[in-house]
Amino acid sequence: MSRILLILAALIGFAAPAHAYWEYGHETVAAIAYRNVTPAVRAEIGKLLARQALLETPTCPARTIEEASVWADCVKTLGPRFSYAYNWHYQNVSICKDFTLKGNCPDGNCVSAQIERDVKLLKDKSVPVRERVMALAFLVHFMGDLHQPLHAGDRGDLGGNRAKSTYGIFSGEKLNLHTIWDGYLAERAGTTPPSLIRAYTASERAAVDGGSVEDWSRDSWQVAKLAYASAHGGEPCGPADQMGTLSEAGIEKLVEPARAQMMKGGLRLARLLNEALG
Repeated sequence: MSRILLILAALIGFAAPAHAYWEYGHETVAAIAYRNVTPAVRAEIGKLLARQALLETPTCPARTIEEASVWADCVKTLGPRFSYAYNWHYQNVSICKDFTLKGNCPDGNCVSAQIERDVKLLKDKSVPVRERVMALAFLVHFMGDLHQPLHAGDRGDLGGNRAKSTYGIFSGEKLNLHTIWDGYLAERAGTTPPSLIRAYTASERAAVDGGSVEDWSRDSWQVAKLAYASAHGGEPCGPADQMGTLSEAGIEKLVEPARAQMMKGGLRLARLLNEALG
């Protein structure tokens, strides 16, 4: 069914992915986290989301962690009310220079800084409930964003939004690297067995959930290099106007890295939720 939906989307000019990352990828990251937090933290998440009406966004509910995972994108449709958060979803760290967040996160307006801020808000029970509910929704979403590599790495093209590329046999004006990693590749990776949504062992969690948010930023930035290189014959920093090409064989090689990003995002989010709400 997912392949059929993919083909249908292609035939209408890639107007929208069958499951954009902001749906499929984010919900997968959230579901992994929910399965891997402690029972006590799961209960705390439930208590906070039970108060989601305080957000006063009825067209963008956050009743479950999956709904919360897409709330931050949904509220973009509400106009200027949440426009202050636009830059919080990404950080344009050049893949063609040494990694640094300095200068790439002005005044804390980037995804990694907002993740750290949201954790602090969740930890502080003196913060009004409404603000803690919002912090939870933002945190769940931003951890998904950070692990979509083209929200973490860039080469002056808006995280691949201006990087045209084919995807297997498909091409189109609206198809670019960001769209591919947001939607088509995310869906293909997430639906490839075995399911990513399960309880992971302690050793599996320990292998990926250590380090800091900056470490995770660097990790996703490295995968962004792979994203560009895969479409440009192994050269991540080729000419900016060069049309990218992802063959079927190339796509197959990206499935596991894309799955790993979702898994890492979910387990790292679980760690932060355990620390903030445990």
